[in-house]
Amino acid sequence: MSEFLEKVRYYYQDEYCNCSEAIIRAANEHYSLNISDDDLKMFGAYGGGMFSGLTCGVISASAAVLGKMIIDENARKEQAEIRPKFQKLVRNLIQELGGSSCAQIKPRFFTKETVCWVTVEHAAKVLEKTIEEIREKESIFE
Repeated sequence: MSEFLEKVRYYYQDEYCNCSEAIIRAANEHYSLNISDDDLKMFGAYGGGMFSGLTCGVISASAAVLGKMIIDENARKEQAEIRPKFQKLVRNLIQELGGSSCAQIKPRFFTKETVCWVTVEHAAKVLEKTIEEIREKESIFE
């Protein structure tokens, strides 16, 4: 298990964070995103598809992580440069998870015992791999 995945597991299982909180808190720590504890609370709203079963919180949180890493000023001004990176991330997540909404993903991975852990685990691996691929292609993180 990678260091990042171990941090995700810690936040999801030991700290009882929801899917999005586990991803963002682990990424904040692992990638030194410097998001304050108070600001991290915002990402709790993404859990459970924004508590409505819509876009899965792991997708929203993963996009937020990538955004914090690659957006210099604002996304609209940098759209041409950043769009392919976000599209790659979302494409990779949807391919791995089998959809983008909780309604599509839960039948594949949800159990009463582990709740959404398997989804979170798959998403964390995809996020980490996608960041590595982007880093290899461009030196945007140096």
